[in-house]
Amino acid sequence: MARIFIIRHAQSSDNIEDVFSGHRDPDLTESGIEEAREIKRKLKDAKITKAYTSPQLRCKHTLEIVLEGHLDVEIIADPRIRERDYGDLTGKNKKKIAELYPKEYPGWHRGYDTPPPNGESIKDVEERVMPFLKEVIQNVRQNDVILICASGNSIRPMRKYFENMTNMQMASYENIRGLIFEYEA
Repeated sequence: MARIFIIRHAQSSDNIEDVFSGHRDPDLTESGIEEAREIKRKLKDAKITKAYTSPQLRCKHTLEIVLEGHLDVEIIADPRIRERDYGDLTGKNKKKIAELYPKEYPGWHRGYDTPPPNGESIKDVEERVMPFLKEVIQNVRQNDVILICASGNSIRPMRKYFENMTNMQMASYENIRGLIFEYEA
């Protein structure tokens, strides 16, 4: 039996500013670096054999910190697990957008199949993440310990798959930084 750990990237500067980060590439804050070190402490005894990350800096930096001390871990950056593209909302403050577009905001932010203007819906994200996850699961070997570091919206379909969620459940929950989701494959 293989184990799969899934973590969200640690705090980035866009998280502090409460903006739609999407495909922007902010780095971790000092608090984010500490969050990543805490995940590292929690996973120190896991014998990680392979790691996947979004190619975005916040994910790669989180994974780099978490894997300190883990030797010979194959790391694969996969664009299919990059953050959701927020289109015209990218870089804009979430609270201000909610005030300007009170009717549209809930659908843009957490609607399953409602993309923000010129962006991706959560359904769109799911359609690119699921082939990635199925490929990972298909290629695990017995006793593999896989670590996946991604952004919140890319984690949604992974959790939906392992936890048998509905589309509404998947779209509605918040992936809290610092949590480690563990599954068997």
